[in-house]
Amino acid sequence: MTILALRGARFGYRRLDAADDHPHTVFDGADLTISAGAKVALLGGNGSGKTTLMRLLVGLNRLEAGDLELDGEQVRDRRADRTRLRQSVQMVLQEPDDQIFATTVRADVSFGPVNLGLDRDEVAHRVDQTLAALGITDLADRVPHHLSFGQRKKVALAGALAMRPRVLLLDEPTAGLDPISCSELLAALEGLCSAGTAIVMATHDVDLAWAWADEAVVLSNGTLTRGPAHRLLHDEKLLAAARLTTPWGAAVSRHLARTVRQPGDV
Repeated sequence: MTILALRGARFGYRRLDAADDHPHTVFDGADLTISAGAKVALLGGNGSGKTTLMRLLVGLNRLEAGDLELDGEQVRDRRADRTRLRQSVQMVLQEPDDQIFATTVRADVSFGPVNLGLDRDEVAHRVDQTLAALGITDLADRVPHHLSFGQRKKVALAGALAMRPRVLLLDEPTAGLDPISCSELLAALEGLCSAGTAIVMATHDVDLAWAWADEAVVLSNGTLTRGPAHRLLHDEKLLAAARLTTPWGAAVSRHLARTVRQPGDV
């Protein structure tokens, strides 16, 4: 079932360093659909538009043309539609300090549910449940900006999860995390997907995409190429055009296919 969709999306911006005043087009006619429980890796080089695409999906950037749809209904520029989108789609930024602002972890994670108008008991339940799911209950009364980078990443994620989103957009979620923290994060995300939450992860890490994603979207020169992750990540030409390397898993499987003898070989 499709939850979120971009149809014929066009978006651009004016570059401060450009010699003229013409907008730089990032996407022109882009289409993307996100279904329940999907695990999608969004891949591309620096400046390819990964973050811009996610900002379009969450409504932070306005389309110049095309439509953003939630459950098959167009999301218009009005309060009711923005509220509906915010309840279903959440984005976690690459830098947690761009997202965290409250004086305690509990207050920060509470902010979204409070602004939904939920009663105090429901807010407390959501916060406690989310902190426990991410293993940071012991941080509830700590000052967020006194925490480690990895801990702050989890706090930012907790703020999004407390909204109970159906689609979760993650911008380079493993950047700066140690291996154990990465494993813990991926385990938490696996549980969310199993429960039906769709996750779109923007990343440069092709090995992570190979190991985690079911689907991949490769961005190159404003073009979106989508397909099964293992198929796209075998495509050396596509990856090179997107300034990406071949994941080790694809390289190993290709090497084995070339070297393992078939029955009847001499």
